[in-house]
Amino acid sequence: MFRKDLAYAWRTLKKSPVFALTAALTLALGIGASAAIFSVTDTVLLRPLPYPDSDRLVLACSDMTRRHVRDFPFSNANFIDLRNGTKQFFEDIAAINTGRAVVPRDDGTSEQVTFAGITTNFFHLLGARILVGRDFADSDGAPQPPPPAGARPNGANANAAAPNAPAAPQLPTYAILSYSYWQRRYGGDTSIVGHGLLRTGNVSLQIVGVLAPGFELFFPANMNIDPSPDIWVANRIAYDAAQRLNVALQPVGKLKPGASLRQAQSEVDAVAAQDRQAVPIMQTAGYSIRLEPMKSYLVTGVRPAILALMGAVIFLLLIACSNVANLLLVRASLRERELAVRTALGGSRWRLVRQMLAEALLLSAFGTVAGLGLAWAGIRELLAIAPPDLPRLQSVSVNPAVLAFAALAGLLATVVFGVAPALRASQPDVMNVLRSSARNAGLSGGGLLRNAVVVSEVALCFVLLIGSGLMIRSFLALERIDPGYDPKGLLTFNVLGAFQGRPQPAQRAALLRELGDKLRGLPGVQAVSASTPFPLAGGFAPIRWGLEPALADPSKFQAADLQIVLPGYFETLHTPLLWGRTFTDADNAPGRKVAIVDQALAAKAYPHASAVGKRILIRVNTPEPEWVEIIGVAGHQRDTSLAESGREQIYVTDAYTGSGVAQTWALRTAGDPASLAGPVRAAVAQLDPRLLITDLAPMQDLVEKAQAPTRFSLLLIGVFAVIAALLAGVGLYGVLSTVVRQRTAEIGVRMAMGAVPGNIFKLVVAQGLRLSAIGIAFGLLMALAATRVMSSMLVNIKATDPATYALMAVLFFVIAALASWMPARRAAALNPTVALREM
Repeated sequence: MFRKDLAYAWRTLKKSPVFALTAALTLALGIGASAAIFSVTDTVLLRPLPYPDSDRLVLACSDMTRRHVRDFPFSNANFIDLRNGTKQFFEDIAAINTGRAVVPRDDGTSEQVTFAGITTNFFHLLGARILVGRDFADSDGAPQPPPPAGARPNGANANAAAPNAPAAPQLPTYAILSYSYWQRRYGGDTSIVGHGLLRTGNVSLQIVGVLAPGFELFFPANMNIDPSPDIWVANRIAYDAAQRLNVALQPVGKLKPGASLRQAQSEVDAVAAQDRQAVPIMQTAGYSIRLEPMKSYLVTGVRPAILALMGAVIFLLLIACSNVANLLLVRASLRERELAVRTALGGSRWRLVRQMLAEALLLSAFGTVAGLGLAWAGIRELLAIAPPDLPRLQSVSVNPAVLAFAALAGLLATVVFGVAPALRASQPDVMNVLRSSARNAGLSGGGLLRNAVVVSEVALCFVLLIGSGLMIRSFLALERIDPGYDPKGLLTFNVLGAFQGRPQPAQRAALLRELGDKLRGLPGVQAVSASTPFPLAGGFAPIRWGLEPALADPSKFQAADLQIVLPGYFETLHTPLLWGRTFTDADNAPGRKVAIVDQALAAKAYPHASAVGKRILIRVNTPEPEWVEIIGVAGHQRDTSLAESGREQIYVTDAYTGSGVAQTWALRTAGDPASLAGPVRAAVAQLDPRLLITDLAPMQDLVEKAQAPTRFSLLLIGVFAVIAALLAGVGLYGVLSTVVRQRTAEIGVRMAMGAVPGNIFKLVVAQGLRLSAIGIAFGLLMALAATRVMSSMLVNIKATDPATYALMAVLFFVIAALASWMPARRAAALNPTVALREM
């Protein structure tokens, strides 16, 4: 029976192709947008991580609560304490750290690789498969033997051998290659497994296996874990209490079946308490260990933006449904005589409802299919504009879950926009309809329902307009922020391999001086310097600093970000020097203990005096903090984020840490920095062909990357808001057009009684603005609740910003006035004689 209803609905819709196409495309916009954003939501937030029992995986995060430092890496000793002290609720705990290295090719050139140092149980914990060779064995991670007895001078560090003492025999370092690197470097040659040696720096790696393809790491972006290392090295981790403050490892653990996160947290709390008791500096720093579910912590930073976008497209889908519902209400009103005749001939109410729902279902089906096409195209665009730190971005696709979502959205849309018109049309006033001879008699009913639908559209649209307004204000604020440097005219790049063949600091320092001189000689170059880390490029980690009272009370130490720079850094980046002086070549010499601090640290350290010439304690090279002299105070730089100010900063010279550490170069030019790419590569190759240039790009690219999350949210919410405003405007236009046709005879009477066209015009426009005002009032209440989820996405603006709310209200009243103008103009232009014939 329902098949006949569908067949009849198909024939009916074929007779009204414009109506059917308009309704289907309106639904396609809503379903397509929601399906595209759902694909991101499903991949990033809902889908489990691709590891066995991923719901039991947790990250162990080290915090220094009294210094406001979170997610600090673990030292070897702290990791071993964690692993040995958590046997009750943990199945296993592994650890990883990643970085970059330079590996020589067979032809003498160099290539950059990413490496991971892992505990030998890491692959087993995360379920990685070995394609060729073997996995790491426990013995591969045994610590290297200590120096021979008597080799250490009195008072020397436990790891330091006497100058002429015989070196202890070293155990080999074992490595497993990623599948992609194995194919790229060795062409899939299996003979290298078990026999091949790979040299990086001063270390030879013995290749014992190849990882199966497809394995990827998913850690939060702030932990700086590379997702796809080329080379995996078995970490020989020793329990060395003397090096407890040297940190690098990020632990990941798997809970035992049935163990709760609360139970596991109590276990690691006990481990942290023991470490605090054993190490005074950890006690004063407020050392603690926090467990976070791996999956949920991965998306902590992006969850608000994705939820806001998902809410926006759901609003857009509801607006589309409301628009189609209005179209169906008008269509049902125009068919009221037909439906009354069918009722008079014995048609039941359920029969009429079923018929109307069949039409709604067909429209929904067409809209869903077209929406999936839009979603497929939309996902491709999303991948092109999405911020690079969005987890699992490349896995976003139109998968079965997205297909199911689109189908469900289509069914729900049928209910949302189909039921009310069907119920309204299924109970015509048969006697009155059949007696009426008016041409537009069918439009006389349903006005209240149509108005309610328009008010709903306006309310939903106003929420989207508020969201887009807040994002626009945030983006403008982000662009106006002074980051503490001028990215325009800067070319940045990394030079790797300075340590290769240059074991002595003096050799590396000479190389950097020669490289700097060559780069300064390039045409158009105004200034040159280098730094590690580099603003907005990642890699920042805190060190502790303090004043004299901190020697007696270590709790007075505070955290600051360290930057290792070459002389000329502040001049090259145009970072203002507020007091004192910048580094000179004389400062970049071994034994010089000088530093430059930013204005934020200077204000903390010496709030009532100049910091220049004073001293602070910092811990960089030595187990205990040492004094350095402050020679200058620079403006604060936004190094890790444009949206947040970040920690205070301390700058030391490259020679202070041993020379060759400053690897990210910056060249300032008056012209296009990209034009220097070729000359830079030639200059570096001329100096030493083994040096490797990576990440060569204008610094403006780093700025745009830092702005990408805000731009992504702004673009999508803005597009949704524009579509919503158009749909709401069209809905309001449709209602007012219906009102004009419905009140044609009344308008004729008014004009016959002396009403001027201007009064008629104002009458219709006033009705449109009245409906808009009611919708905006409801939308205001909804926006106050809905935009709270956006708080973490906003920059220098509150989610309840009154100016944005007022501006968006004015904007929608303009849209409402434009939507009301054409029906009002048509009403004002009516001929009274013709209008009276409608009675």
